[in-house]
Amino acid sequence: MILKERRTDVNSVTNWNVPLVWEGTFDPVVIDAIYKRMDPRVAVIVFAIGKYTQFIKAFLKSGEKYFLVDFRVTYYIFTDHKENVPQVKLGRSRNISVITVPSAKRWQEVVFGRMKWATIAIETQIVNEADYVFMMDIDSVFHNRFGAESLSRLSAVLHRIYYKNTHRDSFLYERRPESTAHIPAGKGDYYYTAAVWGGYVEDMYKLVKQCYTQAEEDSKNNIEAAWQEESHLNKYLLHNKPAKVLSPEYLWSDYDAVQADIKVVRISQLVKDYAKVRPN
Repeated sequence: MILKERRTDVNSVTNWNVPLVWEGTFDPVVIDAIYKRMDPRVAVIVFAIGKYTQFIKAFLKSGEKYFLVDFRVTYYIFTDHKENVPQVKLGRSRNISVITVPSAKRWQEVVFGRMKWATIAIETQIVNEADYVFMMDIDSVFHNRFGAESLSRLSAVLHRIYYKNTHRDSFLYERRPESTAHIPAGKGDYYYTAAVWGGYVEDMYKLVKQCYTQAEEDSKNNIEAAWQEESHLNKYLLHNKPAKVLSPEYLWSDYDAVQADIKVVRISQLVKDYAKVRPN
């Protein structure tokens, strides 16, 4: 990373010696310039199933203002109501691709379905159209710059609730040995959110395919991981370390007060009435 200034209030390196990215640990002008010379194509995968289509417009409009501005970006919107995808003015070299997927009766089906449909879309379409892929939650809004400092082979985001916690046994890992997402007590690095993560298209494909395969295996054995895809994501990243870890700046929540060490909120999950937007 290109250092702008040194933060002394946070840890900016992981224990496997890769960057832990915070505001104040990189120079945004320099790092964007480096990546722009490479001219990468970036895919953003979001799912807007059922009533979640109401969040598309704000996500896209804020993304156009703050997400990898002046880079080539395609938003891949997976939805069961393509007629509800709004028209949003996009910048140069910015596009939308709508992919139709089935409706769901349970919100857990939507969550697990993300790994399945992302696997299929990457191997059949996105692999030919992107160099990097991000998976994001549609019920989120960008508030500040989300730039090239987020790009790497694999980038994972620290969960806002657990990022200060050093006691691994308090993380919400899947602890049942019967599940393929099982992480034994005393093991683990960090607890990562499944609401934002990304990486090279090839590495993201390996990740989503393995998580999908493991979830299918669990289903055959009549078990569902404690936190669905997030449990499988954390298991994968324990054994396939991210090349960058992003601070909770890269996924906060409007439900929570901003902590003193969060100098900027780059993207935040919206407050919502789950009873009104989820299928169950």
